[in-house]
Amino acid sequence: MSDPKCKICRRAGEKLFLKGEKCFTPKCTFEKRPNPPGKPLSERKHRSNITEYGIQLREKQKIRNTYGVSEKQFARYVKEATEEKGGSPVDHLFEKLERRLDNVVYRLGFAPSRTQARQMVAHGHFVVGKHKLTIPSYRVHKDDVITVREGSRVSPLFTTAAEKLTKQTTPNWMTTDPSKLTATIKGMPKYNKTELGFNVQSVIEFYSR
Repeated sequence: MSDPKCKICRRAGEKLFLKGEKCFTPKCTFEKRPNPPGKPLSERKHRSNITEYGIQLREKQKIRNTYGVSEKQFARYVKEATEEKGGSPVDHLFEKLERRLDNVVYRLGFAPSRTQARQMVAHGHFVVGKHKLTIPSYRVHKDDVITVREGSRVSPLFTTAAEKLTKQTTPNWMTTDPSKLTATIKGMPKYNKTELGFNVQSVIEFYSR
């Protein structure tokens, strides 16, 4: 039976790396079957035949699944982003997604995927400031310090964490101290379509229809 995460990538028509490091191996299902589930490769429609609505819908699903948020939660993020004053709704939406604690844990290199990062946060392995948090959707702020909880450092999840943090390339709005298993939020994430491959503007247009 095909993995549900693999089906999401096949529907999107590209790898979303939902399974972390496993997506980089030759065993990755997308490498063998890039066609949408239930449709032979020979029957795939050319991308040019997809309507504008279809393109927007696919982009919305791609971003929502990448960050692992529900439709209800994602729609709320979009609503907040479009109502926020100052700046662009695109920038606001991207910032809300990137500032999620589970995404930050993933970006820092503590977890190989956002799915595992979400589980690690939910199990109380991280402290923000002086408070243990178990809410993956918690939105970090400038100058927040994220630390692996003292009692969690003996867990197999973190035996090689310092080494991973040293090798991880983190976004420029965060800094890490691998020896202390801590990270500090130095600024806010900035949307870059070319760098990230997400067309957030298309998503904003989808919800404004």
